[in-house]
Amino acid sequence: MIISIPKEPKEETRVPVVPQTVDKLKKKGADIVVEAGLGRSVGFTDEEYAKAGAKIETSRKKVLAAGDVVLRLRKPELKEIGLSKKGAVHISYLDPFNEPKLIAEMAKKQLSAISMEMIPRSTRAQKMDALSSQASLAGYAAVIVAADYLRKIFPMMMTPAGTIQPSKVFVIGAGVAGLQAIATAKRLGAKVDAFDTRPVAKSDVLSLGAKFVEVDLGETGQTAQGYAKALTEEQLKKQRDVMKQYCAQADVVITTAQVFGRKAPVIVTADMVAGMRPGSVIVDLAVETGGNVEGSVAGKVVEKNGVMIVGMKNMPGRVAQNASLMYSNNLFNLLDEFWNKETKQFELKLDDDIIKSCLLTHGGAVVHATFQPKKEEKKK
Repeated sequence: MIISIPKEPKEETRVPVVPQTVDKLKKKGADIVVEAGLGRSVGFTDEEYAKAGAKIETSRKKVLAAGDVVLRLRKPELKEIGLSKKGAVHISYLDPFNEPKLIAEMAKKQLSAISMEMIPRSTRAQKMDALSSQASLAGYAAVIVAADYLRKIFPMMMTPAGTIQPSKVFVIGAGVAGLQAIATAKRLGAKVDAFDTRPVAKSDVLSLGAKFVEVDLGETGQTAQGYAKALTEEQLKKQRDVMKQYCAQADVVITTAQVFGRKAPVIVTADMVAGMRPGSVIVDLAVETGGNVEGSVAGKVVEKNGVMIVGMKNMPGRVAQNASLMYSNNLFNLLDEFWNKETKQFELKLDDDIIKSCLLTHGGAVVHATFQPKKEEKKK
């Protein structure tokens, strides 16, 4: 089996596979073809990949055409889909909710497309969960970026010239990224408050030494299926009022709320930003999916009434070497889970729960129920 690894686009600082993963795949019996210059952005030379057992190929077309399995980080361009071998397995981020044409084209070209975003968040699949591994690093990097833009230090400092009070950090969203942001801010000595709509997040926040912000919304109720009912306007106003108070007191606000496949919810309104002190910093980790902060701009740092709103893209890419290693491990763990030791091949077990969750196309069709075209689209 040949595993191909093409270079990522120039704007991506991370790489999909590091040399030590090449070595592990080689020991499993795979042949590895790597595009020349693959690891340059994170300091890995072609010689290191060659030493690990990879063949270095200068022609991108040949790299893509050779692979029985193609490993990437970012989704491929439409024009490159036809360069892959018929029946090849393509594994990368695919942004399936926003890329119906890409998914349809991959099906048309008879590729088996695995979306790393769709890896289930189960105990067994945890070691393959790229969304979590990258989100954790994004949370860390967000705090470091905020510290860079803030005109204060994070920790309390007692000096002969006086005592410096610790900076106040407010983290909105206590998922993977939020919890890492809390932990990092605490390590730097900040006073940290955190908010999450899920009461179950309280214990995680408290375990990291932060204060959990609780909002008494009264009876929220639930549907017959057990889902939380939508909040009333009165409840939403109460929630915003409490958050506005914490934003006004904070030196740094970090927002992490994202809903996979949908536009990120606006959490910090222009009114909240206006109530913050000049010199304070907001880092919007959801800026690439619409943004949690009103006024944030993807790829830019903007100033509103003295408040810096950081909308940097690809936050994990700011710690690209670690992010590459973790993503590379995620890919290896996926391949390893379904590796046939006798044939020395990656096997698509179509009845396996993990494969069912992340396999989008196979055998010339879109096989994932969520992304199958509607009947009227099929007729066209």
